[in-house]
Amino acid sequence: MASHYQVEDLARFGDMGKVDPKNFENFMKWYGGAMEAGAIDANTKKLIALAVSFAVQCPYCIDAYSKGCAEAGFTPEQMAEAVGIAASIKGGAVIAHFVQATNTLEREG
Repeated sequence: MASHYQVEDLARFGDMGKVDPKNFENFMKWYGGAMEAGAIDANTKKLIALAVSFAVQCPYCIDAYSKGCAEAGFTPEQMAEAVGIAASIKGGAVIAHFVQATNTLEREG
């Protein structure tokens, strides 16, 4: 079965810049600044980005940050632990939203 996401498409990330250069440039400045070392070092930011990539389910980001984390020296075990944190936070958010269901039932009750 063919996938909608093709790994070679990641190389086309900049295509939007051809049709909307101003906003794409602004995004790239913002992104670049966010990924620079600051209070958090640049390598740790890559690990955070990997975890977020899984949480938002972006296959292109998963590919890019898996490679970036490996190049930064992170082990598969470290990457898996970061992804596990993202999964547990996302799962917790799902459970926390059960309050909405109980509120609805109480109002209708």
